[in-house]
Amino acid sequence: MGKVRIAIIGVGNIGSLHASYLSEHKIEHAEIVAFCDTNPKKLEIAKNKFGAQYIFYSSAEKLLTNPEIDAVIISTPHYDHPILAIEALKAGKHVLIEKPAGVFTKNVREMIEESNRNPELTFSLMYNQRMNPTYQKAKELVEAGQLGELRRTNWIITNWYRSQSYYDSSNWRATWAGEGGGVLLNQDPHQLDLWQWICGMPTRVMGFAYFGKRRNVEVETEVTAYAEYKNGATGIFVTTTTETPGTNRFEIVGSQGKIVIENDQLKFWRTVIDETEWNDTYTGGFGEPEVWEIKIPVLFDGTTGHRKVVQNFVNNILFDEPLLAPASDGIYGLSISNAIHLSAWKQRWVDLPIDEEEFLQELKNRIGSSKKKKGNEKILDTKNTY
Repeated sequence: MGKVRIAIIGVGNIGSLHASYLSEHKIEHAEIVAFCDTNPKKLEIAKNKFGAQYIFYSSAEKLLTNPEIDAVIISTPHYDHPILAIEALKAGKHVLIEKPAGVFTKNVREMIEESNRNPELTFSLMYNQRMNPTYQKAKELVEAGQLGELRRTNWIITNWYRSQSYYDSSNWRATWAGEGGGVLLNQDPHQLDLWQWICGMPTRVMGFAYFGKRRNVEVETEVTAYAEYKNGATGIFVTTTTETPGTNRFEIVGSQGKIVIENDQLKFWRTVIDETEWNDTYTGGFGEPEVWEIKIPVLFDGTTGHRKVVQNFVNNILFDEPLLAPASDGIYGLSISNAIHLSAWKQRWVDLPIDEEEFLQELKNRIGSSKKKKGNEKILDTKNTY
């Protein structure tokens, strides 16, 4: 295979973003050959924007029968991600899905099982923020033991501002039946993934979510969650789409140091002696370990990482380059999201791994009362939103 021939399923906001750089030949060893969407207006917009030389499909089923298509990028509403991924894998296509991996872990687990039955196919997830060298360096420091034992994590991520007009731009958006969640499922899959990717999975979660707060939507627009880890460490996760100016500040504290990531900058402080050892031996009353601020060389290029994920996907297909965001990892951040939702609904602690059947039943209860939206679908300018 000289080039990977890619089709995009779902030509909305993010699908159009992927089509832009693919059609401009910015991904090496790859070319876009087809578009698919059930909305004929979106297909017409894509044809006018990118050209009529491509193949245009109104159904994924028909697209997947084309042997001239090697891989698909799935950028549809969330519920369809596992369904279409399973169909594409069964059809022998390499698959890259947009985040989140799905709405509920049971469905995502089934998708991963199908991928395991097709190990010759590449299956990746658009966790583009894993490509940010700032988070890569934080992961490296934590895994190398530079912070000692994990003590506390704290992420305030409130710069995902979204207006009412954003929510009104799609009939599926911000409803339980159409999207399955709000800020946790749409915007925060990136942070929930990075949180567990760097610090590991918590063992239980208590979530406080506010549904339809300051926006005319069914789903959550504001969340505060408290997490506990196996070793006794704790974590706080605060997020909203209604705050401006917003904050994106991630703190990781260990027994021998602290990392703070803010404004795409990483700061690292390290105690000369591990706090546990220092506390066991210090007899002077007031006092604390000597702390050094250490400069860590990290250069952030300012890109969103979408193209890097796609290039990594293509390189894995052609050259066996290790996947940086395998789709199987998508179940971890989604498990935290599902646990926060379930905790908020039931007003109690939720252990991880969660009870998948209990969560699904609670979700179905909300889907049953979800109201169908009526409005004109709009493709928005996604520049600087990721």
